[in-house]
This record gives sequence, structure tokens and C-alpha cells, in this order.
Amino acid sequence: MDKILEAVVMSSYPNNVKQGLVRRVIEAAKQPMDSEQCWSMLELSTKLYLTGDTKYKREIGKEVLEVYGHYHPEEFEEFFNVRFLLSLLQEGYGPLGKRSHYVLDYIQLGLQFVLESPSANSIFSLLRIEVLRKVCERPSPKQCAKISKLLTQHPQCIPTGKHQLLFCQQLIRCIGQFQCVSEGEEEIMEFLEQVNKVSGLLQRIWRTQTSAILPSLKELFTIISSTEEQEAPSNALASVVQFVPLELMDGVIRNLTNDDSITDVQMMMAIGRMIDWVSWPLGKNIDKWIIALLKGLAAVKKFSILIEVTLSKIEKVFSKLLYPIVREGALSVLQYMLLSFQHSHEAFHLLLPHIPRLVASLKKEDSNSATSSLEQLAELIHCMFFRFSGFPDLYEPVLEAVKALPIPNEDRIKHLLGQNAWTSQKNELACFYPRLASKSETGKIGLINLGNTCYMNSIIQSLFMASDFRHSVLNLSEGNSQPLMTKLQWLFAFLEHSQRPAISPESFLSASWPPWFTPGAQQDCSEYLKYLLDRLHEEEKTGKRIYQKLKESSLTSQAVEHHYLNKTLIEKMFGGKMRTKIRCLKCLNVSSREEVFTDLSLAFPPSDRNVCGSTPILPVEEIGPQFIEPPENAGQLMGSPWIQRKAPMASDHAAPSVSVETLCSQEQGEAANPTRGNGVGVDAAKDPLSTFGEQACAPKDSRSVPDLINYFLSPERLTAENKYHCEKCASLQDAEKVAELTEGPHYLILTLLRFSFDPRTMKRKKILDNVSIPVVLKLPILVAPEETKEVCQHGKEGAVPGSGFMTVVYDLCSVVVHSGISSESGHYYCYSRECTDTVPHGQPRDGVPKPASDKQLDLEIQWYLFNDTRVSFSSFESVSNVTSFFPKDTAYVLFYRQRPERQSCLLHEALAEAGRLHGEPSLHKDLMEAISKDNILFLQEQEKEARNRAAYISALPKSPLWWRDLDRDKDDDSSSGGCSPAAGGGGSGSFHGLVF
Repeated sequence: MDKILEAVVMSSYPNNVKQGLVRRVIEAAKQPMDSEQCWSMLELSTKLYLTGDTKYKREIGKEVLEVYGHYHPEEFEEFFNVRFLLSLLQEGYGPLGKRSHYVLDYIQLGLQFVLESPSANSIFSLLRIEVLRKVCERPSPKQCAKISKLLTQHPQCIPTGKHQLLFCQQLIRCIGQFQCVSEGEEEIMEFLEQVNKVSGLLQRIWRTQTSAILPSLKELFTIISSTEEQEAPSNALASVVQFVPLELMDGVIRNLTNDDSITDVQMMMAIGRMIDWVSWPLGKNIDKWIIALLKGLAAVKKFSILIEVTLSKIEKVFSKLLYPIVREGALSVLQYMLLSFQHSHEAFHLLLPHIPRLVASLKKEDSNSATSSLEQLAELIHCMFFRFSGFPDLYEPVLEAVKALPIPNEDRIKHLLGQNAWTSQKNELACFYPRLASKSETGKIGLINLGNTCYMNSIIQSLFMASDFRHSVLNLSEGNSQPLMTKLQWLFAFLEHSQRPAISPESFLSASWPPWFTPGAQQDCSEYLKYLLDRLHEEEKTGKRIYQKLKESSLTSQAVEHHYLNKTLIEKMFGGKMRTKIRCLKCLNVSSREEVFTDLSLAFPPSDRNVCGSTPILPVEEIGPQFIEPPENAGQLMGSPWIQRKAPMASDHAAPSVSVETLCSQEQGEAANPTRGNGVGVDAAKDPLSTFGEQACAPKDSRSVPDLINYFLSPERLTAENKYHCEKCASLQDAEKVAELTEGPHYLILTLLRFSFDPRTMKRKKILDNVSIPVVLKLPILVAPEETKEVCQHGKEGAVPGSGFMTVVYDLCSVVVHSGISSESGHYYCYSRECTDTVPHGQPRDGVPKPASDKQLDLEIQWYLFNDTRVSFSSFESVSNVTSFFPKDTAYVLFYRQRPERQSCLLHEALAEAGRLHGEPSLHKDLMEAISKDNILFLQEQEKEARNRAAYISALPKSPLWWRDLDRDKDDDSSSGGCSPAAGGGGSGSFHGLVF
């Protein structure tokens, strides 16, 4: 019968004819048969099953084996003996070099017919040894899957005792070497199925033998932490972790992170490879294990490992959000990595170029998974905006991409940031601030944030960029007996000459710290600036004079020289004067007092008062000292500073109105267009956010700096509880108060009073109104009649004959921005440019310095953005638009520099002389030596860090071109269907890239 069957199978008949003949042979085999015939048929069916070159032959062999196993059990048991099985397992079957791949399938097929036989135990014992030997030989994924299938169906064959533990460890070793050699979707799916069968066997063993779990995990960690030069272990190892009970997680992680025998390099290698597992498509709980290990490392303060791994892997994790099949786990890991990485913006900024494309892809996908992920991603992005504010140039494209998505409230943001930080102790991360290999491309140097000290950093950078002040400070001689000014000189010198990308202002902070400030808490930068300038002024005022090289010209009177030389540096640079007049409305007596200021604090007008409109209480749009409209009685004196008059004041001088003006594109000296009626000369209103453009009223929900100055200078009625005590009347009377600027400072500092006390919440709240900032500002200064005459005689622009006022022009040089909604929180950064005289040294032929045009000033002078350690190029457009894009980022402190031709001749000539003398100031010997030593030390630190970093980086597992995942997802429809990133199916390339 075996000859007949062999002849039929080997014949050239069609398969349907063969099938009929085979059916008859198989039916005959169900009848009683002698032992010899049975053996012949079993040998033939074994041959067909193991060496058949077609699926049809193997199917016939299988069918015959099953018939004989069922109908001739004794003969089958005798044939399927231990010796035969041992030969199959150790020597194989078939000709040499073409051994059959179906031995394990054959054994699994035959086992079902000998389970109750006396030889069953011997067979099981043999198989327990042989499967262990097999896995030690590192079989292919397909063979491992066959072993797993065999042992899952026949658990009696699973090794026991110590051999079982060894078997689990070796099986994990096998998984670690699994590789899918094909990129075809069918082959990949087959590979995934094979891996699942193998890891499923481990799960079965662990369920019955929990003592094998921890040794198995230890073997797994040994594999992924290996630093030997070899091919990286397969991501298929992720399939092992998913079956470890979560209740063991805490103990496992605690043991790992506290094991002193595990080096940092090994730990970094392990966590890096685990993070790669987010791309494994069928794993469960993998993200939980990754996050648990990251948290465990944070608990034992392994911050250097966390930083290196996060920076090297976060982009790859982010790229996996393209794929629905792994998106949930990848998003969980990404959320933890970003929310925990709070000491630096580095990790978040790595993702900025990729976010818009990913958001566009998820919107295009239009699935529940994509929608949910978009909302979570937007929440995460806003948390990062909140934590690392001050990068408007980088954030604008991202903000545009997520503008239609929900924005979390501040409580939610603080909750997420608070519960995920590596540590609540900021000083523990002080040495891990952004590693900058070299100076910013701007050539400027940043300042390290020492724990909510951005308020100080922004002020220092603004003062440093005030070049006249900086040169004066750097020119101080040794032994000037001004300790705080000396520390500022050292800080400025390091900012000027250090090779470091950022320096620590710790010494200056401790010296300039207001005693009522709380360490580590956010402070008001304006309050700090006032305290600092006052300290510097008082220090010099007490007799420790500086800046002796500034001398008066021989033409200057001794009185003026004495007055000038008695000024401190702070007075020369930032000091202005203001006269306050109060007039009693009963007796018309006027009292006057003059006071100095270093900054003007500008309050916001009440919401019901529109300083821009044509019909407010104030009849003029942009004004300096407020003047009433001309009275009907021509006999009344004009130019009074009072809104409502009862009688003329003898002391008033007749004068036309003078306004605060702004310039952007208007050339200096060009007359502003006067408005009709009650108004005075103002510039026409244009878009307040344009880079250049004449600026008057801002939009209804916005104000301008001139609006606030006009409000500051406008008359105030003193009535009711605020009545004025008139000395002449000897009683409280209604009165009016007005302020006039009598001396403009060299650097005009304007503080916008954005923080007000809310009695309802008992907290200081922030006024978030957008205030448009002019790049050039015209300010009316009250001058004595003789000074006005002198100015006019010398051809100075800006003097209004007969008014007692002259116009002083200021150029914007710094803007300190506060990001946040409270003075007790948020972040400060600043925009700055270096405004200097634009004429060559020496006087022109007419003796009057000739400035550049306004547009020239704005176009030719580079703006910079200073944000703690980061310094970048910027523009006035960015300054103007920052609040439009980021409503919580608002201008707070402004620095303006007076145009040279508007300054007193004395100060201008003194500064020009200083400029000729020093150019870039030469520093004294001790300071130069300190900078040189620190630069050498920095180079040595760089070399050491480069070696250490190279050791770390070389230990990290290589990630093959992760960015291709993002590059694939361009706006084209060529990869539709299947497993495209959007659909979650898979083209032949994309799915392979996902898993491997």
C-alpha cells in the first residue's frame, strides 16, 4: 500500500485525480493491518511530512500519520519512540545540508497519540532536555515559535526545576536576537505573531512559577544594559515586559536603581533601549515600565542619566505619535519626559521644528485617536510655554499650529508641572542647566538663572546694553570705594569678555539682594531696579566719587561745572527732574515743588477714561502737561495747565499746547499734522503692531506708551477725601495738581504699572492690556525762558517759541517683558539693542551732531532677545507683536536713550570725549587676569565634559534615522490605505520603520 501511495503522490496526475486515489488509500488504512505494513506507511508519511517539497505532499503525510496514530496506536507508539525522536532532534531528517524544518511540527503532531502510552514520560523527559538545548543554540524566530507552540500545547515538556529558570533566561536571550529580515507587511505580521507565541510561553511559565520572574527580568536587564560592541538587542524584548505583573514593578525598579553594581553607563544603555520599545506595536504596559524606571532614577538623583537619555531619545518618541498603533504609549512616555524635564528648555525645543507637521498630520487623520492625542499634545505644549516662556521667535509657528485647540487653565498647568518634576529642590539641578558648547551666534553672553532670578537677569542685561552706562562702569578705576559698583563692573566685564556662553551672577545677586526679598521666589524686576539704582547712587553720594575723567569744557561756567560734577553716575545716566504744581481752586494760589526721578511709573487710565478719544475729560489726544482749550474770552491767558479755570494765573506764561509724540517712520524734524478743534499736534494713527508706522491711538483694547505718559502728566482734580490743604486759605480746598518734566534723563526708564491689588481676592492681579511701544518717542520738557532762547539761537529743533517747552527725542533700547498673570510668578526676559551715537567722533562743520534718521536707527541697530542663558537675534517686529501672539507676555519696563542733539551740550560732549578715550574700555589688571584665568578654566571644563559626554553618548543605543518617520508624512496622498501613518495600517516601508 505504501508503494501505491508513493506512486500516486509522485505521479503527474492532476491534484484532484490524486486526491481521489489518496482517499481510497487512507480509507483502507483504517482497516486492520499487519505491523510491517503499518511501519512502511508510517515511514512514508514521515518522509512526505518532513521532506515533501510541496504543501500538498506535507498535507498528505500529515493526514496519513493522523490516521495511523488513531487507528493503529500500538504500531504508532512503537514507531514514535524516544530513540527516533532523539535522532530527529539532534541529527535532523533528510539529506545533509537540507535538513527538514518541520521536525518540531512533526513531534507536536505525534505527541497527541502517545500521551497515554507507557513511553510518554520518557518522551517528555527527552523533550524537556532537548528544548533547553535548542534554545541555547539561538534558533530563529520561526523555530522558537514552534518550540513555544509545542510547549504551550504540551506543558509536560517544559523544563522543570533549575532547568526551567535557565530555559526562561535562554528564551529571553533568543528574543533579544530576533530580527525581521523582510520589509513586507505579511512577513512582518508573521514575525509579530512568532514573537507573541514565544513571549506567551514565558507568561504561561511565570503564572505557574512566579519565582522565575525576577531572575528572568535580571537576564533581560543584563541584555539591554550590555555595553559590548555588538548589534543592539531586538525591540521584541518589549513583548516580555508586558507580561510582568504590575504589582512587582515598584520592587523591581527599586532594586535596579539602588544596585551599586550597575554603572551609570549600563543604566543609561538600558533605559535608552527601553525607550526604543515604544515603537513595539503589540506591547501592553511598556510605557508604564519606562516611566517607572525614569521616576526611579529621579528618586535616586541620577539626573545626568535622565538628561542624556531624554535629549537623545525624545525626538524618536515624538515621531511615533504618527502611528495610531503605538500612539497611546508613546504619548504617555513623551508627556512624562517633557513634564519632568523642567530645569531646561532643551528637550522641548528639540521638538519645536516637528510639532507643526505632526499637528497637521493628526488633523488630517481625523480619527478619535488623533483628536484625543491632539488635545493632550496641546495641553502639553501650553505647559511648556508656561514653564519656558520668553521664546516668542521660536514659539510662534507652534502657537499658530495649535491655536484652534483647547488651552488648559493655569491651575491645571501648575498641577501637571508640580506632580511630574524630578525634584522639588531646584538647587539639585543647578549643575545641569543647559549645556551650551559655545557662545551664542550673536556674540552676546547669557546669565544663569539661580532659581527664579530672571527678574535680575533681565535688568542686568538691559543695563549692560545701555552702552553709555556700561562704558562708564567699565572705566571705573581700582579702589573706587564702591563695593556694589565694583561688583557690577566685574559682572559687566565678564559679560563683555568671557568665553563662556553664560555666566553666573551669583556674587552680584548676593550683594544687590533687597533684604525683604524671599530667596527662591519670583520678584518684581521694577522693584529690584529701583533698589539697585538707589543703592548705587547712595554709595557714590556718600563721598566715593567715580568717573573723574569726565571734565567740563573751558567754555562752561564754573557754576554749571560744579553742578555737573556733583552728580553721581546714576543721576547722570538715569536722573531726571519733575515739577509738581498744585493750585487751590478757591484762592488760585499755586505751590510748586521739584523732585528727581530715575524712572516714571505709568499707571493705566480707568476703563471709563479713553485718553485717545476725541471727547474724553481730557480734550487733547496726546499731551504732555495738559492745557485747557482756548477760552472764549480772548483776554484770558493761554497755556494754563488747568482744565477748568476761574481766573488767569499771573505766573502762567502764554504758550501753545505741547504733546507727547511718537515716531516710527517719520523723519526727525518733520512737523506732525495738527488735529482740529481741541487737539494738539499728534501723529496719525496706523497699525500699532507694524514695525514702522506713525503711532497714536492703539486699538480699543490696547493703549500706547504716549497714552500712559499723557495720563501721567494730565491734571488731577483733588476733591472730597483728597482735598488739598491750602496754606493761604489755611483749610482743605478743592485743588488741581499737574506734573511737568523739567529735565529729561539720558536714559529714560518707564515702568508700566501692570500689577494692582485686587481686594476681592486679596492678591495682586496683572493688567494684561496690550501697550504698543513706539521705537522713537518725543517728550516735552519744560525749560527756563533763557534756555529756550539759547536753544532757538543754536538752531535746535523741538523748541516751541514762547511755550517754555522743548521736545526731547528718545530711542527705544530695551524692553523687559513679564510673562505670566501675577507678579509673584511668571518669567522675565528682555529685548535690547545698543543705541549709540551714529555720527563719527568730532563735530560737523556746523558744530551740531547729525543723527541718523528714525528708520535708519531701527533698521541698522540689531535687536537681541535675552532669556537667561539663551541669547538670540530678534527684531522690533518681534518686540511689537509679542503680546499679540502671547497675551500673558507683556512689556513691563522700557529703556529709552536720549538722542545726542537733545542732550545738554555738557553731557553729550563729556560722553563723546569718554568715547574717544576708551572706545572699548580697558580694564584694570586684576580684572583682566580674573577673566583670562576663567577663560582658561572654561576651556579645560569643556575638554573634560567632551570626554565624559563622549563616553555617555557612545554608550547610548543608536537610533536609526528616526526623523524619516516625520519626513514620510508630507502632504501627499501617495501612501494611502494599509498601514500608512494616518491610517494605522502599513505600507511596506512605513510599518517596518515603525517596528524596527
